[in-house]
Amino acid sequence: LHMGKTMKEDLTVVVKYIKQLYPPEFNVFSTYAELYHNYFASQAKKNAESHLEDKDVYLLLSWVHNIYPKDMRKDHVLAEELEKVKLGSLLPSSLSKELEKKYLDSEEATIKNSLSKCLDKEIQRWKEDKEPEKLNGHFQSELLAIFVIQSIYSGQKRAKDISVAVGEELSHRLSKELPAFLKSYKDAFEDFKEKSKKHRYYKPILIANINNCWNFRDYAEKNMAEKDDNKAGILSTLGDIENSGFDVLLQQLFAQLKPIYKKFTENKWDSSNEIMNEIIKTTSKHISDFRTLKDPFYHAIVEKIHARLVKEYIVRLLKRKVSLKTPAQQQNLAQSISKNAADLEAFCTSNGSQATWLNSALPKLAEIIRLQDLGAIKIEVATLATTYPDIRKRHLEAFLYIKANLSRGELKSILGYLADSTASTPPGAPLFSNINVS
Repeated sequence: LHMGKTMKEDLTVVVKYIKQLYPPEFNVFSTYAELYHNYFASQAKKNAESHLEDKDVYLLLSWVHNIYPKDMRKDHVLAEELEKVKLGSLLPSSLSKELEKKYLDSEEATIKNSLSKCLDKEIQRWKEDKEPEKLNGHFQSELLAIFVIQSIYSGQKRAKDISVAVGEELSHRLSKELPAFLKSYKDAFEDFKEKSKKHRYYKPILIANINNCWNFRDYAEKNMAEKDDNKAGILSTLGDIENSGFDVLLQQLFAQLKPIYKKFTENKWDSSNEIMNEIIKTTSKHISDFRTLKDPFYHAIVEKIHARLVKEYIVRLLKRKVSLKTPAQQQNLAQSISKNAADLEAFCTSNGSQATWLNSALPKLAEIIRLQDLGAIKIEVATLATTYPDIRKRHLEAFLYIKANLSRGELKSILGYLADSTASTPPGAPLFSNINVS
């Protein structure tokens, strides 16, 4: 710093006051500049060849690539004159490359080590008998994502401040660090999930970890190129953590709903309104716990619940437990299904489900039961197949068991129509493909 300041101040004096005292052919400025530069370069070389601490390596590289060529040689008073002198770099290229490698190795190891320590601290926090902190009503361990992203970003920025090339090299080296960290994080999360079920704050910790994924996801979406292979890996790992957490959070609810859904077929669809009210009441108790999830995850879990509630209802309709021979009986069942569907939709929507694609499934099935004209039934089946292209012959055959007044020929005609209309359609959002027909 002293040499740099002295060189800059002295050369400024040469430009302003001394240069004009000599004839132009003396090139007095270049004489001074070369002498100062050679001395500075010899000192820089001497330092570079001695044992340097990491911070000194960084400082020396900053002088070589940044401060000396940009701050000093581009100084508004000196730039024009220095341009004519053509001074070289402060260090020979080979020595500069050696220092860069030393710096990059050290920075990479430091960041890896700090990420590893950060994860160890996070795992330790899970084991404490403490509820995770809340921010805006959401459980989270906010510092984890901030620290990890900041460590990588700061490392990249420091390297970039030396030079674009050094910055790119460190970015390339660190490109695997976030995916590797998240894989370790996922393994630790799975381990906690399996081994700590009796932990007092088991569910809040799961929720905090799901919420942690948001900052990582947001960072990857905004800062990584679409074609970056690491981006897909990062988003996939985060999806695994989120879905794994959702599965555990929903286990108890789905277990409680199973026997309630069985009542539909056990009661031959009598008192279906009361059964649906029981389903809604049971689900409602669980949904309030999920409000501590961040909004995107809350909506995601509510949509999973919505899909499950519709799916389980369809499963009961495909059980071949009810066979109705008269149009009046079919009309009554269709009305019950329509009412249940409306209640279910109202409940899920009021709790934040945006899965509107699910809303027409039950009304369409109710309409197929209600209709008696073969042509009209075929049209309704076609629209059902267009909306839910993963419906298959086996599903429709099990469902049409309810309509006991269809002849074998009529049944075959309807089923054939479905096979034709869905032959080459790939499933979009899956609904029926998740339903096995016994």
